[in-house]
Amino acid sequence: MELKHPAEDGRGRFDHLAEVASNFSGSPVFFVVCLLVVGAWAASFGFGDTAHHIAGDLMAAVTLLLVALLKNAERRAEGAIQQKLDAIAAALLEQRRGDETGAQDDLAEAIGLHDEV
Repeated sequence: MELKHPAEDGRGRFDHLAEVASNFSGSPVFFVVCLLVVGAWAASFGFGDTAHHIAGDLMAAVTLLLVALLKNAERRAEGAIQQKLDAIAAALLEQRRGDETGAQDDLAEAIGLHDEV
């Protein structure tokens, strides 16, 4: 188990899955799916307590997984923004000191970071 920030390493399968889940969860299709799941949960009242509890447990499990995936995507985006701000600050500081070359290269690299995350 690693406790590094997700933006510090390269993108793995989990990061890709988190990005796809983040994009899907903001779509109208996902909202319709949620409405259908809530409708199925409400309909489960008519099938007894066992069916109702199973439907509720399933909704809770899906919610927990979605929260974990979305948190990962959020942390990667936050890390990319922080790296861009650090590069901008370094470029401004180096420009003030008169040496613009190194910081400008770092800034150019950081600008493309948002597309990777």
